[in-house]
Amino acid sequence: MIQPPITSLANLRVKAAVRLRDRRERETTGLTIVDGAREILRALDAGVQVATIFIAEDLLRTPEAHLVAEQVGHRPTTIAVSPAVLARIAYGERSDGLVAIVRTPQMTLADLVVPDDALVVVLEGVEKPGNLGAVLRTADGAGAYAVIAADPRTDPYNPNVIRASLGTIFALPFVAATTEETLIWLREHGIRPLAAIVDAATDYAAADLRGPLAIVLGSEAGGLTTAWRDPGVTPISIPMHGIADSLNVSIAAAIVLYEAIRQRSLPNDRGH
Repeated sequence: MIQPPITSLANLRVKAAVRLRDRRERETTGLTIVDGAREILRALDAGVQVATIFIAEDLLRTPEAHLVAEQVGHRPTTIAVSPAVLARIAYGERSDGLVAIVRTPQMTLADLVVPDDALVVVLEGVEKPGNLGAVLRTADGAGAYAVIAADPRTDPYNPNVIRASLGTIFALPFVAATTEETLIWLREHGIRPLAAIVDAATDYAAADLRGPLAIVLGSEAGGLTTAWRDPGVTPISIPMHGIADSLNVSIAAAIVLYEAIRQRSLPNDRGH
């Protein structure tokens, strides 16, 4: 980068980036903020369209940060800024010396090419970005095919979702849709939904978690809507032995996902 760093918070590009802190601005522009070297690397690896990358060279300290700078330093969309300007643009408090503005992927249910043994996670009405990001990270770790945010109450590409997912949001198919659209899509593709419901009679470990399957989890406060109490949906529960009646949604997702992985790895018919 040969241009001197931008030091003014009144710079038009800086002001446009700062406005992306607001959900309405993100939805209007189709852009979002990615801060963190690891997250930016995963966006780059996934081929996400990068509008701008702001770099404060004095703050580049990690190998990942230097790698990003090497990959994008020659691009006309890379802009040098002072540490104070970068701090204003960044969404979180942690900084690796760079912040990217990227175009949010616009995948839909119609874009999903479903494998024969698809393992899908459906999250309905989740409103905390950190939980949505944590489930994406878990789904990626467990080898799930896709994550569907049904009737999400947060914008799916909220910068905190990206950060909590450690950038894995860019590594697996991720779609936002309505609950009705999701149910129709599952039926059309022969994917059996299992819904985590507190009062369900069937223990998750006793359920058959093999074959094309969707693990469906609800919001932190209200759980799943009545749309999932359907004859075509299998209700399952995670036993609770203390005073709490449910787990954090990301923990619940991990428990059921890894049980599904365990069952799918067994050589015999059921293996219990």
